[in-house]
Amino acid sequence: MEFVSPEGLRLDGRHPTEMRQLRAEIGVVSKADGSAMFEMGNTKVIAAVYGPREVQNKGQQINDHALVRCEYSMANFSRRSLEKAKGRSIEISLVIRQSMEACIMTDLMPRSQIDIFVQVLQADGGTRSACINAATLALADAGIPMCDLVTSCSAGYLNSTPLLDLNYIEDSAGGTDVTVGILPTLEKMDAKLPTHIFEDVMQLATEGCKAIANYIREKIPSSWSIVEVHNFNHGKPKVLGTIRNRWEDGQSHLVH
Repeated sequence: MEFVSPEGLRLDGRHPTEMRQLRAEIGVVSKADGSAMFEMGNTKVIAAVYGPREVQNKGQQINDHALVRCEYSMANFSRRSLEKAKGRSIEISLVIRQSMEACIMTDLMPRSQIDIFVQVLQADGGTRSACINAATLALADAGIPMCDLVTSCSAGYLNSTPLLDLNYIEDSAGGTDVTVGILPTLEKMDAKLPTHIFEDVMQLATEGCKAIANYIREKIPSSWSIVEVHNFNHGKPKVLGTIRNRWEDGQSHLVH
């Protein structure tokens, strides 16, 4: 099957380095502390965050930092096949939790718990990336302290061409795809690639992550003010993060 035409267009009309349309909305779950809807093309994900709050199971309480929990699921009507749904849910829950733990300043909230719920409402490729992006935006909406925004995007290699942000047909074609998250960097490969091709695909996915980060920053309410917080180590200032002030509720949180 030809995934890139002689004119350089993909099956959905995009250029190889073109991302699908992004859409996002915050505050979509009224009872959550933070929530967001995130769409990448026809892939639609909703995320809700609760916390920081008291640890429900005292046996899981951590004295020097917060406990982060994540639950991922796909609505039955969202996917084309029910096969391997359970194993995939466990895998993606772990990926999202580890990604969020790397950016949340858990040491500022000891003996507390943060719960992240992510559900795919419509799947058309790139669900892992969309889930990470939705969770990041929901955490920001909740005012959770973060050292940076974690964003994610995929890229693949089909018809000898690196492709950005794969849809379902491209993702299912049997080629190699890489899901990248910055910050931290999350690499998941389903096949081997020559080094020079891998570098091109990785760079393409990284640029996609940066574009998504810019989009997410635009979605964070302008009512949040940003002030740098420094830690002086051996006389040299190091930026730890920023304080965002939600003037409407008087809350202040350390966030970058």
